[in-house]
Amino acid sequence: MGAQFFITGTDTDAGKTTVAAGLLNAARQAGLSTAAVKPVASGSEATAVGLRNSDALILQGQCSLQLAYEQVNPYAFAPAIAPHLAARQVGVELQLSALVAAVEHVLDMQADFTLVEGAGGWLVPLNSTASLSDVTIALGVPVILVVGVRLGCINHALLTAQAIAADGLRLAGWVANVVDANTACLEDILATLDECLSSPCLGRVPRLADPSPVAVAKYLDLSLLRLPC
Repeated sequence: MGAQFFITGTDTDAGKTTVAAGLLNAARQAGLSTAAVKPVASGSEATAVGLRNSDALILQGQCSLQLAYEQVNPYAFAPAIAPHLAARQVGVELQLSALVAAVEHVLDMQADFTLVEGAGGWLVPLNSTASLSDVTIALGVPVILVVGVRLGCINHALLTAQAIAADGLRLAGWVANVVDANTACLEDILATLDECLSSPCLGRVPRLADPSPVAVAKYLDLSLLRLPC
């Protein structure tokens, strides 16, 4: 069985897709087969072949398995708002069982390294009774946390880690993604995160002019995840 992880962030724009693509690229460079799925995405654009989300397209580009767009991103919505609100605007109610089934379809392909990317933070709602965290709980996969490093990120990171643990899931590792290069006391913040988060730091990604998957991969250490050889 391949390694499978859910990747979440401390907030919107923490850099989940940037880091996820970097991890997938690093896995491919290590000779591993890769797959990814972003079950729901808002902020998608209309194209000749239907709605397409830029983050999902980036993930698809780092999959060594041949996945159709609809497999990578089964639920795409145009409004750039919370997924449950975007779905509601077009008369769709997101169902937990449907999202879990869509993700399981990709997980069943048994790539060496598969990432499931959430939307926003850990507790983003799907509907009035379920959130994206419930997808991860149903799957039972470990979690990778992307910390968007800026003012306030320590609180966001620790609250997210606490919520993940409360849901009975393992935090396999975290990535420091520096979204604000001018963050005051940057080194002290990173040291505090390293001290307070019990899982290993998989890497520190600086603010890059070109955050391509290849460029980001250079700052990540997959060995800490103990992936299959």
